[in-house]
Amino acid sequence: MIKYLFGIVLLLCISCGNKEDILLPKADRTVVKDVVDLSPIYIFFRIKGKDTLAEVNRKNSIGTTNWVLNIDKRLPLRLVIPEVMKMQEKKRGDSAHKNETAENYYSYADSIGKNLAFIPFTKVYYKMEKPKNGVIVFFDKNNKILVNSKEIAKNDLENHIKNNSSNNDVYYCFDKNMNFGTYVNLKIFVKSIEWKFISNHEFAY
Repeated sequence: MIKYLFGIVLLLCISCGNKEDILLPKADRTVVKDVVDLSPIYIFFRIKGKDTLAEVNRKNSIGTTNWVLNIDKRLPLRLVIPEVMKMQEKKRGDSAHKNETAENYYSYADSIGKNLAFIPFTKVYYKMEKPKNGVIVFFDKNNKILVNSKEIAKNDLENHIKNNSSNNDVYYCFDKNMNFGTYVNLKIFVKSIEWKFISNHEFAY
C-alpha cells in the first residue's frame, strides 16, 4: 500500500520540483505492471474562464525511451487525442533517435491491486473522424455501445463482433466528449477481445 501511494504522489510531480495535480484514471486490473527506461509526459486539466484546456508537459521526453503518458482522467478525448497524435507522429518520424523496441503507455491506478499500472497504445493510429466503412463499434459517453447504430450489451460485444464482422475490419470508435478515465477503462475491456479483423486504427468523433 505504501509503495502504491508513493507511486501516485510521484506522478503528481514534474521533474523541476513544482507539484501539479493529475487525477489518474482508475481500473480494477493491471495490464502492465512495470515499465523501465521511461520518459514521463503529463497532460494537465486546466480551466480558463468557461473553457477546459489540456496542458502538455513533455520536457523530459526522450525519443529512444518508453513514453508514459500521465493524463488527467477529467479531460475529454476531443482535447486529449489531438495531443497524443502529435506526440506519436513526432516519435514515429524521428528517424535519428528511433528505438524500435520503445513503447508508448497510458498510466492509471489499479484500485484492486493497489499499484500503478500501464496500458500500451504504441500501435494505435488515431483519427478524429468517423470511419467510412467496416464494422463500427461506437462507445458513447453515457456507457452505451452501438455496433453499426444497433445497441449491444457489453457482455455480448465479443460474440456479436465475431458473428457479424465476416471479413470486414472492426473499428473501435469513441465519443469525443467522453472523459479520458472512461476511455482507459474501455481500452482495458476491449483488450480482452481477440479477433483478427480488429483494426489498430481508433476513431474519436
